[in-house]
Amino acid sequence: MTDIKGLIFDCDGTLADTMPMHWRAWQMITQRHELHFPEDRFYSLGGVPSRDILKMLAEEQGRSLDHIAVAHEKEEVYLPLMMQVEPIHAVVEIAKANFGKIPMAVASGGTLPIIIGVLEHLKIRHLFDAVVTSEMVKNQKPAPDIFLEAARRIGVDPKFCRAYEDTDLGMQAIRAAGMAAVDVRKMRD
Repeated sequence: MTDIKGLIFDCDGTLADTMPMHWRAWQMITQRHELHFPEDRFYSLGGVPSRDILKMLAEEQGRSLDHIAVAHEKEEVYLPLMMQVEPIHAVVEIAKANFGKIPMAVASGGTLPIIIGVLEHLKIRHLFDAVVTSEMVKNQKPAPDIFLEAARRIGVDPKFCRAYEDTDLGMQAIRAAGMAAVDVRKMRD
């Protein structure tokens, strides 16, 4: 790690095993609003903000809905499920091992209150010098913006950052940012 001067972690599915709980929340919301959203598509859109997914689903299915309001509904449904979230130990251990040695950030397609809530629930918020979420950048994954903003906030040139992700879109975003990419799907138990 001699040339790595900063670490950046996605949250959902990378630091925290949140995806099953997010899927449960999505099932309730899409049923409530009569939207078709199969589980494989949910996983393929990992890292894409809920508001963007809802806008896309509504357009594809010829539905009229306030995608921002429904995204807030989805967050409200998810909140009580958050207490069931477990850490992804292999990745959290990397963050713990590097705490205090090099700057670290979280770069998530989620929203700030939810991501902070997850990190605090797992008692790991203190490990990170910065938390960057979807509302802080214009372009979402697979665009590199969120990872570039995280690098900026920890004061490390992107070419000296290593980033951890669990989705194809996230891996594309990391590579587009010029960072070393680690696919945590290969590390999971």
